[in-house]
Amino acid sequence: MTATGDTSQNIYPPIPAIVDEAWVKDWRTVEASAGRDPIDYWDGRAKELTWSQPWTQVLDDSEAPFFKWFVGGQTNIVTNAIDRHLDGPRKNKLALLWQSEDGKETRTFSYFSLNRAVTKMANVLKALGVHKGDRVTIYLPRIPEVFFAMLACAKIGAVHSVIFAGFSADALTARIDDSESKVVITADGSWINGSVFPLKSIVDEAVRFSPTVENVLVIKRTGSEVEMDPLRDHWYHDLTALPIARGACETVQVDAEHPLFILYTSGSTGKPKAVLHTHGGYMVGTYATLHDTFDIHDGDRFWCTADAGWITGHSYVVYGPLLNGATSFMFEGGPSYPHPDRWWSLIEHYGITTFYTAPTAIRSLMRFGDAWVNRHDLSSLRILGTVGEPINPEAWRWFYDVVGQGRCPIMDTWWQTETGMFQIAGVPAMPQKPGSAGRPVFGQVAQIVDEAGKPVEDGVEGFLTLLNPWPAMMRTLYGDDQRYVDAYWNVYPGKYATGDSARRDEDGYYWVIGRTDDIIKVSGHRLGTAEVESAITSHSAVAEAAAIGLPHEIKGNAIHVYVVLNPGRAEGREMTEDLRSHVAKHLSPIAKPDEISYVDSLPKTRSGKIMRRVLRARALGQDEGDLSTLEG
Repeated sequence: MTATGDTSQNIYPPIPAIVDEAWVKDWRTVEASAGRDPIDYWDGRAKELTWSQPWTQVLDDSEAPFFKWFVGGQTNIVTNAIDRHLDGPRKNKLALLWQSEDGKETRTFSYFSLNRAVTKMANVLKALGVHKGDRVTIYLPRIPEVFFAMLACAKIGAVHSVIFAGFSADALTARIDDSESKVVITADGSWINGSVFPLKSIVDEAVRFSPTVENVLVIKRTGSEVEMDPLRDHWYHDLTALPIARGACETVQVDAEHPLFILYTSGSTGKPKAVLHTHGGYMVGTYATLHDTFDIHDGDRFWCTADAGWITGHSYVVYGPLLNGATSFMFEGGPSYPHPDRWWSLIEHYGITTFYTAPTAIRSLMRFGDAWVNRHDLSSLRILGTVGEPINPEAWRWFYDVVGQGRCPIMDTWWQTETGMFQIAGVPAMPQKPGSAGRPVFGQVAQIVDEAGKPVEDGVEGFLTLLNPWPAMMRTLYGDDQRYVDAYWNVYPGKYATGDSARRDEDGYYWVIGRTDDIIKVSGHRLGTAEVESAITSHSAVAEAAAIGLPHEIKGNAIHVYVVLNPGRAEGREMTEDLRSHVAKHLSPIAKPDEISYVDSLPKTRSGKIMRRVLRARALGQDEGDLSTLEG
């Protein structure tokens, strides 16, 4: 969203050199065609992939909202992510390129060698008694083995549940028990900013009283000394040296609706939900959206900085790139260790063509200035992308001008763990508006509604809903069908409730404001926290900000903003008044913060989202609730 609310200006036209090579050039025609018959559109996209048995029905909505896609069809996502590439020119193409945090280790896997690694892992899992339908918890850092583990589970029809390797033992226990996992795959530890994080000891505590975990598979990563239960724990490298790991392993053909993975949301409120995705629809959705939005070609090296513990890592680090036959790059470390140009040096060194990251990371790197970027040759970049939260226009423009050097379109993307794939995005041939998430993906219709579920006019803020089912949609919440119905479909009957606030402009572009629980009502005016934050972070002194609403006897709510200043900028009364005036000028006098607090950092989930509920609870002296998703 723009600070002023003016969505008609600052339109960036498509870049001709990019459009000339794009898969989708005439996007209006594709959008119109998919809009007229979304079922036919998805039928066509599914036929671009390999199926062992064709479907008899594209969509079965007879038991909505429990939709079924590609009914009667059989496939396996691994058939399309790996197997189909082995008989053609991609056999020896790089599938995965990985670098360690310290930069001393690089590992490369062609599609051929990735298949061998996945097959070996699959054979080990089968030897440990994992069968089709069994759940496997994966608690690994950003190392190649997370690829092997996910794909191996899928290959044999098991269901993986990847947990971000940073959760506490309590949070891990809850997720293992909820999924009733049979095996846990972990590592001795992980490297974080030069230090070891003790993964194995956390797993030990988490599974101590587990009624379901029979085996723990341990990858050697840090060389740390760990305790090994002789009956339960196994070193992966020891098992791979045994005959059980050798030989071929069939890629089991499963029904399109067979479960692929469970992923627990990191949401800003409440108990995490166990989102269930399936092979067929998820495969089609992630393949098609990555192909079009990021215009994936055979020569691309795609780098999504997300962790596989989150949906972005599932869809667009592991599955999406492999389904498109691309090269996926994975980096073990963070953006600024040991220096603020670490990411830029990697893009230069490995010739990354597509770079997809979170606005939080972009804003944090902006703080270090342009020089760290400009010392590197980033001419390999073709397309940039953002994910995870709305991006403020200032950060968008810095990303576009400094990182992309004015020649790379930015694909902002809005979607959720629950949606599995992009829902609002764009393609490189579309004009871009800084801060806008773009337009609904082909085949989708979005609608902004009021509290009664009635559509509102363009330019009016309301609640973002989706009208059409889509292939990669969640099928339910594992073990809790009723919660699935109540949380997503009963809010506005016949529409999927996203839980986000947004508006649509006169050109059909969508501007996501934030979670509906992050809306501040001031004197009858609805203000999005992200809107206030966008206005205040456009000030040169501000690196990051988080806005919350606190009770006010006259206005209903008062705006309280927590601010992280850029280095060298001093807090104080003068700064506070300057920031308040800045917000009034760039957003509205109504949005002028009542109070500004200066902090060194903001509480965030491990996926990078600001936890405003924690700030609100602290300000009110209330219980901060479940902090399992809070970054350390």
